[in-house]
Amino acid sequence: MSEVRILYIEDEPGNRLLVRRILEAEGFDVEEAADGVTGLEMAADMRQDLDLILLDINLPEIDGYELAKRFRNTPGLQDIPILAVTANVMHGDRKRTLDAGCDGYIQKPIDVDQLPHQIKAALKKDCV
Repeated sequence: MSEVRILYIEDEPGNRLLVRRILEAEGFDVEEAADGVTGLEMAADMRQDLDLILLDINLPEIDGYELAKRFRNTPGLQDIPILAVTANVMHGDRKRTLDAGCDGYIQKPIDVDQLPHQIKAALKKDCV
């Protein structure tokens, strides 16, 4: 089995470091983008080898909702699972992320113990 490649789009360096450490310890290959524009370009370049996109909702320039919609309209990226990662916990936020094209929703702060299980479930096309 080949290594699972994940693109994590997050503007906070501390969050990127935490998620990278958690997921690499589980054997995942994690690529990072600090903003939506870079993330969109990286995803397009990686589309043949990309297994999952982790996407912060609160990004500068292009927010995660718009970015998820763009991924869903980009050839080769439509079927790649997208998990929203966000501190937004207001009523309706989960529905809004799913309506934008995300397959699941992970709430910040990241639960270190649960994150690998959430990623594995998303890779099996299960909702998280």
